[in-house]
Amino acid sequence: MSSALDFYFDFSSPYGYFAAMKIDDLAAKYGRQVAWHPILLGAIFKTTGAVPLVEIPLKGNYVRHDLVRTARLHQIPFKLPENFPISTLHTARAMLWINNNLGKTKAENFAKAAYQAYFVEGINIGEPEQIAQIATQLGMDGVTMVNTSSSEEIKNQLKTEIASAQNKGVFGSPYVIVDGEPFWGFDRFDQIELFLKNGQI
Repeated sequence: MSSALDFYFDFSSPYGYFAAMKIDDLAAKYGRQVAWHPILLGAIFKTTGAVPLVEIPLKGNYVRHDLVRTARLHQIPFKLPENFPISTLHTARAMLWINNNLGKTKAENFAKAAYQAYFVEGINIGEPEQIAQIATQLGMDGVTMVNTSSSEEIKNQLKTEIASAQNKGVFGSPYVIVDGEPFWGFDRFDQIELFLKNGQI
C-alpha cells in the first residue's frame, strides 16, 4: 500500500486552509491517505527568522489580494478575518487530543471545521471557548476536550510534532511531503498531482 501524504499546516495559515479543503480529494484520486500534522509557525519562525506574510512591507498587500483571488479561482469560501494572524496553540492541541481519543477522522473533521470557522465566519479559533463550541457542534464533548488538551502529554506531543517537522525541513504552511519529496505552498498542488501520477516531475 502506498504511503500517506504528510500534510503540515498551521491553523492561522490561509494557504493552509485552502490546502486543507483540497488535499483529501487529491490524495484519494491516487489511492492515497493523508496524515494531518498541526504545527505552529511561530515556533518555526524562531528558527527561520521569518514573519507572517501579511506583515512584510509591499508583499503583505500582494498577499491579501492573492488570497481572495486564489479562493475565487478554486471556489473556496474565504474572508480574511479582522483578527489576523492569531495564535492557534489551543487549536493545534485540541486536534491532537481529538486524534488521540476519538480517532483520525474526527480530528480531520474538526480541523476543517475550525479552518472554516476562522476563514469564512471570522471566529477567533485561538480562544478555547470557541474551539470548544466547534467541537460540540461536531458531536464531541468540547468542554472536556479543552480542559484536557492542555495536559503535559498533549503539550509535549505538539512540541514533538513541531520538532519532527523541522527535522524534515518543514518551514511553512502548507507543506506536503510525498514519498520523501517536499512541496511548500498551495500553489504547488499541481506539482503534487504530477508527482502522484508519475512518481516524478
